[in-house]
Amino acid sequence: MTAPDHSRAHWRKSSRSSASGSNCVEVATLAGGTIGVRDSKDPHGPALLFPTGAWTAFLTTVSSR
Repeated sequence: MTAPDHSRAHWRKSSRSSASGSNCVEVATLAGGTIGVRDSKDPHGPALLFPTGAWTAFLTTVSSR
């Protein structure tokens, strides 16, 4: 299996990431509207991929808490 290339994606760091930079999550909208989530300490490592609807439901749930 070949890993998709997300190197051209515009990754954004979470505003909830720590100021020290040791706990950073980055998010990008990828081809087809898929949402990618990765660890900023490993930008060439794997990313979790979510359909847009699942990501929206996740954000709705966590923002209501």
